[in-house]
Amino acid sequence: MSLKQKLKANETTIGSWITLGHSAIAEIMARAGFDWLVIDMEHSVISLPETQEMIQAIDSVGVPSIVRLTSNDEYLIKQVMDSGAHGIMVPLVNSSADAKKAVSSVYYPPRGKRGVGLARAHGYGANFSNYCNWLDQSAVVIVMIEHIDGVNAIDEILAVDGVDGYMIGPYDLSSSIGVPGSFEDPHVIDAINRIREGGEKACKAGGIHVVDPDLKMIGNRIEEGFSFIGYGMDIRILDTLCREHLHKIRELK
Repeated sequence: MSLKQKLKANETTIGSWITLGHSAIAEIMARAGFDWLVIDMEHSVISLPETQEMIQAIDSVGVPSIVRLTSNDEYLIKQVMDSGAHGIMVPLVNSSADAKKAVSSVYYPPRGKRGVGLARAHGYGANFSNYCNWLDQSAVVIVMIEHIDGVNAIDEILAVDGVDGYMIGPYDLSSSIGVPGSFEDPHVIDAINRIREGGEKACKAGGIHVVDPDLKMIGNRIEEGFSFIGYGMDIRILDTLCREHLHKIRELK
């Protein structure tokens, strides 16, 4: 079953974030068994060539790769999809127009407006027709709801054909409400609940990022009904593991 089919079926999947621009990091995390991996171009210094190398590494393990874009830019979306990404994660989607622009940039005419060119995704020209079939059946578009404006427009955003699910950006969302990082603030909790309820009404996969690797928190998110869950990120997993183990080692002394 493809990731797109799992999202449609509301099957719980667990992925993670990559912000370190090295293909070995991508391969290690893919081999760990995540259901999908996000290559984060927005909050990192990962370049487009590095993105393609990381997509190749993730592909070699058979894990879907999603690229979080720097912006809702049709040219960047074209380059990322041509590199072989399974899908995109679009930041700061605040309206149905934003969502329609992202979807249109992924698909070729007549469904969208993506320009046609031959690249890695098309087997460097040998598999163009196969790619077109794959694109229609398996490409994934995730919209990021990370501003109160997006919360207020959640129904119209998720009504857009081609949007497969959403991902809540908790830090930016809380910042837009005026309480950066205060995830227990009642206004933030209310906004997250409004997004989740909108997703349930639209039958779209609900995603949220548990940024720090916290098993209790991820269990809570599953119980709340989220099914597309990001668990940690490379730098937080590395930092947390190092600190925990060193603390235990020093206790042994």
